[in-house]
Amino acid sequence: MATGPTEGTRHPDFLVIGGGIMGLMVARELRSRFPDAAICLLEKEGGPGKHASGRNSGVLHAGFYYTADSLKARFTREGNRRMTEYCRERGLPLNPCGKVVVARSERELAGLDLLLERGTANGVPLEPIDAAQLREIEPHARTVERALWSPTTSSVDPGAVLDALLAEVRGAGVDVRLGTGYQGRRGEAVQTSHGTLKPGYVVNAAGLYADRIARDFGFSQDHRIVPFKGLYLLHSQERGPLRTNVYPVPDLATPFLGVHFTVTVSGRVKLGPTAIPALWREHYNGLRNFRLGELAETLGLEARLLLGNWFNFRSLARQELPKYNRRKLAGLAEDLVRDFDPRECRIRGRPGIRAQPVNLAERRLEMDFHFEGDHRSFHLINAVSPAFTCAFPFSEYLVDRMERLLGSSSKGGTDPVYRRAYHD
Repeated sequence: MATGPTEGTRHPDFLVIGGGIMGLMVARELRSRFPDAAICLLEKEGGPGKHASGRNSGVLHAGFYYTADSLKARFTREGNRRMTEYCRERGLPLNPCGKVVVARSERELAGLDLLLERGTANGVPLEPIDAAQLREIEPHARTVERALWSPTTSSVDPGAVLDALLAEVRGAGVDVRLGTGYQGRRGEAVQTSHGTLKPGYVVNAAGLYADRIARDFGFSQDHRIVPFKGLYLLHSQERGPLRTNVYPVPDLATPFLGVHFTVTVSGRVKLGPTAIPALWREHYNGLRNFRLGELAETLGLEARLLLGNWFNFRSLARQELPKYNRRKLAGLAEDLVRDFDPRECRIRGRPGIRAQPVNLAERRLEMDFHFEGDHRSFHLINAVSPAFTCAFPFSEYLVDRMERLLGSSSKGGTDPVYRRAYHD
């Protein structure tokens, strides 16, 4: 599959769309397996991870939230270990602060038990602790009767990780084109904001726009991305007052973990994120990145969710929309910690957008990673949290799938219109 350098710029063997964590990691893995291939990565922004990957809380999850049969459970523990090693080997910021999950009422004790069961099934270190032990770990945290302690949860600097990966893939010869956006498909060609490419194989890791790009290639027929806005508040102190991350028991019927406290790599405390239904895909602040067509599309889809009350969307919207109010959001923290003054969380952090796919055929949120592909293209349609944590083993798994599809095609065993969605 090798091509000369000049020809490779116009006809790359692999074209990766998206420079977030998964786009960079897939490009890295492709380079490892195909050392002579021409690999090109497109990123519409001027740097890597300017959307979900660079706007997340920076938490490396341990892996106890997910059912044992899920891809998230399969990759989180190993991903945590390998991302931790990557940061330590390169001297990237890392805060091994751990996490406590607390119960806000007796009704949530059953949720603690379920999380402990999942952690045990997934082989994740997770310790049940009583209130006295909780005070030793985090004096400010409050709980009803008992809590859970996750010693392997930690915090990283997402921007530092992304910059390191960008330097690594560039150093390995990947043609990274920043400020170059995907604009559409015309037959075998891909239109970009800086010209036309004719790639041998397309890998779509475009996050918020992954479903749209997938439909250009005949995929993602049953999925639409609904954007959910994550708002954060920063504590006024540069360091403190918490030692460890403090999380509530989540509603496991949704993929959202609830508003929680995160201790960053610098020791600063963040409160959030929310899961507020956004009005367009890059609805971060005000009318920035406003697109009328996206507004109409998103409102139409959200109206459909409200009217049908899919996955209890009405209740979710009622709970989340008031969190636009800073006092309301800060007030939620009082259920998690004691001696907390909500006025200390007055500074707005950078908001993020969660690109959450909805399965239209089954009227549900897509809870696990989801991807579709054939021998010509591959589409990562759902790679929300904990994809950052899972990135090393997950990218290897995805390239395994691509190799199988390419192998089937090269052996003549693939029909030209063959396509398949994977739900391993």
